[in-house]
Parts: sequence; structure tokens; C-alpha cells
Amino acid sequence: MSNISIIGTGNMARTIGALAVAGGNTVEVMGRDQSKAADLAKVLGGGATTGEWGTPPAGDIVIVALLYDGVVPVVAQYGDALAGKVIVDISNPFNSTFDGLAHREETSIAQEVAKAAPASAGVVKAFNTIFRHVLEKGRPDVFIAGDNAQAKASVEAFIESLGLRPLDVGGLKMAHWLEGAGVVTVGLANHGVGNLDFALGITELPV
Repeated sequence: MSNISIIGTGNMARTIGALAVAGGNTVEVMGRDQSKAADLAKVLGGGATTGEWGTPPAGDIVIVALLYDGVVPVVAQYGDALAGKVIVDISNPFNSTFDGLAHREETSIAQEVAKAAPASAGVVKAFNTIFRHVLEKGRPDVFIAGDNAQAKASVEAFIESLGLRPLDVGGLKMAHWLEGAGVVTVGLANHGVGNLDFALGITELPV
């Protein structure tokens, strides 16, 4: 099992934290509001603890569960406290109409995180194509991207502990296209599917 630190106290932090505890992982919650972090840790149970904001996370895997515009500044603020850690970015940088990305360049929040993080940290994009309640109640595939093979292996093992299937899409530059897949997911919810009760996945032909 894995040692996980979650930076954030919102809905995705709660959902991933609950799945992590249920999967037998050790969980630490870190939030700007210490009381919210403590409350979430208490709700999660399973020995979940609270870490002090800005201090070195206890977990080997650090899941940054924040809105996209807060991810890179927080990683930069933590700085060397993230040295040697696996940083997981789950954000979706949607534009104001949810039909495109907020950044106009061919980059991603995960790629920008890699620029801001210590060189010894491994950055992985994951979980961004899944609606929160589907992650909570379903068994969706989890697409991941990253350049560091060891970091990806750690994240894959964590995802498997949740009872989910990790699927590697390639290097960190593929995070841009995963963010685009997040936009596609919203488009499907608004049009072709017509609801939020689904996730993108892979169907394999029988051998």
C-alpha cells in the first residue's frame, strides 16, 4: 500500500481520500485552513492525519487536489518540501465556457508543475477525466501521463489499491491531451450522453 498526502480539502480530496483509506493506504490531509483539513481527516477515518500547510508532506505520493489556477503556485510555494516526492496533478484547466482549455499554448498544468517542482520530484497527471461521483461510486479507468517511470509505477500501484485500472497514455506532454479529454468529457455530458453518470474508458476486443 502507499503513503499518500492530499493537498486540498474539497470534493475530490474527500473522494480520493476515502478511496485511499478504503484501499488500505496511509493518508495525510493538508489544507490552508487547518481546521478544514482536520475535519476532513476525521471524516476519512482509518488513521488519516493532518499535516501543516507548507511543510514536507509525509506521503511519498502527493496528490494536489486544487482548482487548476492554484496548483502551480502551491507547488512553487512548497518548493523543496516536495523533493523526491511523486506529485499527482488531477486538475482540469477549463475555459469559462467549458468548451476549451484556459491555457492557449500546447502545455498542461502538469507540465507547468514539473517546471515549478524540484528536479528530483516526479510529476504524473491522473484522475482528470473522471467526474467526482463516478470516481466515488463506479469503477472507471484512470488515465495517467508522466515522464518518470518509477513515479508512474507508484501511481499505478496506488490506483490499483483503489480497485481501479490505471492506463498509461505516455509521457508528460500527453497531459495536454488528457486535459483535452476532460473537455471532451464535458461535451459528452452536455450533448451525446446527456448526463454526468459516465467516464471515458477502454473497451478491448476479446482475444
